Amino acid sequence: MTWNTWWRFGGNWAEREPGILQLVEEQQPDLLGIQECWGEEGRTQADVIAEALGFHAAFVPVGLPPVPDPAEYAEQEGVTMGLGLVSRWPITRVLRASLPSDGRENAALLARVAHPEGPLRVVVGATSWEPDRVVETTLQVNYLQRLVREDASTRALPSILLADLNYDRTQQPLKGLLLLDAWDAAEHDTDPRTLSSTNRFAPAEAVDQYDRHIDHILYTPGYLGARAHRTWIVRDEPGGLPPSDHYPVVTEIGWSTRGA
Repeated sequence: MTWNTWWRFGGNWAEREPGILQLVEEQQPDLLGIQECWGEEGRTQADVIAEALGFHAAFVPVGLPPVPDPAEYAEQEGVTMGLGLVSRWPITRVLRASLPSDGRENAALLARVAHPEGPLRVVVGATSWEPDRVVETTLQVNYLQRLVREDASTRALPSILLADLNYDRTQQPLKGLLLLDAWDAAEHDTDPRTLSSTNRFAPAEAVDQYDRHIDHILYTPGYLGARAHRTWIVRDEPGGLPPSDHYPVVTEIGWSTRGA
């Protein structure tokens, strides 16, 4: 599962956060990548979700999007912007990998997860979105792909990218995709939009992203031949309130221990 949870933007974080927890608990993902994940001293949104599920958590700070300065709301004071990973299985290594970015810090979370059948490589990331940074975004997408594909042929299990790439596959930054796309396993004619006009918090001014599928689960199969079997978007609004301005994407990926 991948989800941009909209940090503490909007002035309604305290009202939205229970809905985030509810949807994650309902979906029960084995892996959850979080973009715009909040972090406080000694505690992060990934920790909160992991505790609710009885799972494991990791977090790295990033500078994208920039934290408002000065803070827009009291609940933003002293809070870090980051990427989070929640995992059913132990997270045995976490690295912060810098991404190309002009004038601000951006990075990916690179993790090794101890799946019972072997190590999983999981990358969580988010890219630049501004129209004047399309070249930069393309470089970031390519770098994220390299992190996923590095030594992938030597691993039995899939290597997975959970990311807000801010563009869909018809747009320039994603036209050179080398990874498999879990969305190919969605039912025919399923609404693909993750930043959608059906969500009242989605910013219509984000002209390159609005009403598009910009949140992605991409992967390499590993030598056991993993494949996405089913993929969907969760559009529920607990209590009538969208938990974020993005909708999360969920997929089921499986493989055969015989490589069939």
